[in-house]
Amino acid sequence: MLCWGNASYGQLGLGGIDEEIVVEPRKCEFFHGKQVCDVGCGHRHTAFLLEDGTVYTCGCNDLGQLGHEKSRKKPEQVVALDAQIILAVSCGESHTLALNDKGLVFSWGQGSDGQLGLNNFEECVRVPRNIKSLSDVQIAQVACGYWHSHALSRGGQVFSWGQNRYGQLGLGINGQSIPTPQIIQSLQGIPFAQISAGGAHSFALTLSGAVFGWGCNKFGQLGLNDSNDRSFPALLKSLRSQRVIYISCGEDHTAALTKLRGVFTFGAGGYGQLGHNSANHEINPRKVFELMGNVVTQIACGRQHTIAFTPSREKMDSFGLGGNGQLGTRSTCNRKSPAPVKGPWCSCNSPTDTGETLSIKLENAYTQCVLSRPERLTSRLYSLILNCLFLFHSHPDHYSTSSKCSGVDMNQARLLFHRLVQQDHPEIAQQIAASLEKNLIPRLSNSPPDIEALRLYLTLPECPLFSDRNNYVTIAIPFAKSLLSLKEAPLKVLGNWWSTFEPRVFQRLVELYKGVVVYLLQMHKMGIPSVEQRIFTCFLDTSLRLLEILHMVRNEEEKNPWICYDKFYIHELDDLIDIRNDYVTWIQRQMYPMGHDGGVTLCRYPFVFDAQAKTTLLHTDAVIQMQVNKELNLVSMFMPAVESVNPCLILIVRRENIVGDTMEVLRKSKNVDYKKPLKVIFVGEEAVDAGGVRKEFFLLIMKELLDPKYGMFRYYEESRLIWFSNKTFEDIDLFNLIGIICGLAIYNLTIVELNFPVALYKKLLKRKPTLDDLKELMPDVGRSLQHLLDYTEDDLEETFCLNFTITEENYGATEVLELVPNGEDINVNQSNRQDFVNAYVDYVFNTSVAPLFECFYAGFHKVCGGKVLELFQPNELQAMVIGNTNYDWTELEKSTEYKGEYWADHPTIRLFWEVFHNLPLEKKKQFLLFLTGSDRIPILGMKSLKLVIQPTGGGEHYLPVAHTCFNLLDLPKYRSLETLREKLLQAIDHNQGFNLA
Repeated sequence: MLCWGNASYGQLGLGGIDEEIVVEPRKCEFFHGKQVCDVGCGHRHTAFLLEDGTVYTCGCNDLGQLGHEKSRKKPEQVVALDAQIILAVSCGESHTLALNDKGLVFSWGQGSDGQLGLNNFEECVRVPRNIKSLSDVQIAQVACGYWHSHALSRGGQVFSWGQNRYGQLGLGINGQSIPTPQIIQSLQGIPFAQISAGGAHSFALTLSGAVFGWGCNKFGQLGLNDSNDRSFPALLKSLRSQRVIYISCGEDHTAALTKLRGVFTFGAGGYGQLGHNSANHEINPRKVFELMGNVVTQIACGRQHTIAFTPSREKMDSFGLGGNGQLGTRSTCNRKSPAPVKGPWCSCNSPTDTGETLSIKLENAYTQCVLSRPERLTSRLYSLILNCLFLFHSHPDHYSTSSKCSGVDMNQARLLFHRLVQQDHPEIAQQIAASLEKNLIPRLSNSPPDIEALRLYLTLPECPLFSDRNNYVTIAIPFAKSLLSLKEAPLKVLGNWWSTFEPRVFQRLVELYKGVVVYLLQMHKMGIPSVEQRIFTCFLDTSLRLLEILHMVRNEEEKNPWICYDKFYIHELDDLIDIRNDYVTWIQRQMYPMGHDGGVTLCRYPFVFDAQAKTTLLHTDAVIQMQVNKELNLVSMFMPAVESVNPCLILIVRRENIVGDTMEVLRKSKNVDYKKPLKVIFVGEEAVDAGGVRKEFFLLIMKELLDPKYGMFRYYEESRLIWFSNKTFEDIDLFNLIGIICGLAIYNLTIVELNFPVALYKKLLKRKPTLDDLKELMPDVGRSLQHLLDYTEDDLEETFCLNFTITEENYGATEVLELVPNGEDINVNQSNRQDFVNAYVDYVFNTSVAPLFECFYAGFHKVCGGKVLELFQPNELQAMVIGNTNYDWTELEKSTEYKGEYWADHPTIRLFWEVFHNLPLEKKKQFLLFLTGSDRIPILGMKSLKLVIQPTGGGEHYLPVAHTCFNLLDLPKYRSLETLREKLLQAIDHNQGFNLA
């Protein structure tokens, strides 16, 4: 133990020495053979903490600051603390705090400003007393200013008491001293690693390195670019990116140590205590450049001087006021820049990486508290423990916390929550639930002072109590309400963090609030008293709005394809609400926004509707539009010779002129007719359209329209997709017809082979195609454009040699087209490459095909136009037209029907399914193509295919035959597995396009 500086009051513990000033480090013989682990220095007294938890003090005792009445010149034990195991000590100007292993705080010394926290203003308290108002809070750290005090709880809350003349308590007021510990409410929810106090200013350091300061700022000691005092904690933004790991305060100056071991100082510099080789004050943090190159591991501020320790070089530097020998440089001169302190100094483990060491200590204390002393788990304690649960398992580099990175390991947080809510301690779970409901959630701020506080919003839903239906109303919904009340900036940060979640972590949050919605709707179906209807509406709207925000995260610029849109489907809706009535109410509210009862319509949140529900909505919309048309023509119904209204749209067509006949009928039809069920009659054929003829019609007309002889579409070999041709067409009505056909296919639940990219359906929904859409249609081109955007070298122009043009083949000739006016003269460079890509995408999907798409769009919207279209995602609309690939082969078997002698357990049927389920995926898809005319399945799933298998009279040498229009399979009575497999593969391998048997 080495000491130096002012010894006039015995504060160095060197005994009755003659010198009043010790100008170089001197060994303190009293501690020979003892291990000192903490030291607190007051104005004229010192407290020493030994490894065994005992406390010794020496120096001035005029105000009882030593806690005993023994000799003042050498350290004497504070016997009143003999029964305690003390972990930390801190000294103010004339008062002392001690923290024990149970998290209790003891204080003694001067109390005239309330700095002892004993609920009085006694001038002098000579025996340590417990601060009882902190007894039910486990304290992790204490810090003394001159006349004020702070304590940091294991739950991350900061308490303050004492003098408040300059706002140094951080409570938003200044002037009046406060004699009992108060929570600094504006810092609630932030995980703090360290607190520090100066003369009349204070700092708190978060786990990720954010620094908050408050109090006196006369010399700029808060580092806020001014000299105005602060009564509220203010974020020191200039240090936010520096990853501060430790902070120390002098009387009027401050020093901060970063993870990269840089030292920043600010505040009063009149004695050189900032180390910048000047006596200037600094109102902004400034790096001490003379310490650069040194791996500084510890810093400490005296009243008006600063010390920095570099163990790797066995070196300690000091700078500032030296009149009392406090610099240890063998001189009483002031030093304006770092000067060496005489050693020897040796390497030791640095205690300054406070975040990592604190998290370990906190978890150990938490485990001991939960497992050993459940009787102490008061609601207040739990609100604090929960407040920092996510601290225990932050990423190794928690200093990386930013608006893009949460710095939280969600899986570890989840494990910790499950440990917390143990099934064999139900009383603990009940107390936690009560604390969440009454303390923590109501205190969540809508504008947190730092992004770190937002980590609470990430981790809390991982608590199993949130998923308990009994806690939906008391915990899950109030939490959602708090989240929704966040201001735009913090909510955007949360969105960024959610977008980086692993899919299963994000899905857990989605499933939680889907469960809340289902629970509320179930309660509503059972019956809710009218007096509670308004509360129910509020709860349901809150839960759906949170799901809406999560859905926006999934859907934002489609950057998160791993979160499939169907993960938001609530399949129970069909049983819980009247979807048709909900849609009608939604339409009415849009027409008459001021005249409704304020209830929630699910159509306001269409992302929760699954395929079945949206199909119902389509047909409901069709009925509404037809009904409106009837009402408009009500008078004509009573006029003579009126044409009878047919409930179906009837197409009478010839096979050999299917396109021309269809166009002729559709031209004469009114828009409302397109909403009717489609019936198709082939001239000269007696078949009644029970669905099969209609399906055959769609197969035939799409095959005809896509025939290369029309040249309407361009086929892309690499993606096997089509897009509108950029040729000029005289008869663009054909595109109108295809649009109508697509719409009719949707309304009649029939898959058509129209292999457009998703970009088509985006455009139908008035959304802009992106580069990702180009990658789907033209993978090579898309990859090249992405490479252009990602290129990091400076020679982009020379490497790519591009200008704002596009080269196309037109009737065998190469044509160069400008993407923008004078595009041939504009080279693509670093600054305009995004503009080039945007223009390229716009040309492919918009400019080059505008007239043709407009006709297609008009035809499609004749059938499917209206409000109902707003409820669809592009992928959902695509699935309505061409089906999807969500194969469920077991469901196909379950839903299959049998005719004639066949039944589910017939030997041939059992052989068939055994063979089928053992086929590779590609062969199964070929079978679907062979049987239904498409290798995709309808949006309503496998069960809607309604596969039918019937026996045939031929022998085993016959092949199976598919009746594509009816999804009917003629299956001979094969007796062996090998024969059935051989014949089935022959049949599907020789299938060429549409087998219209």
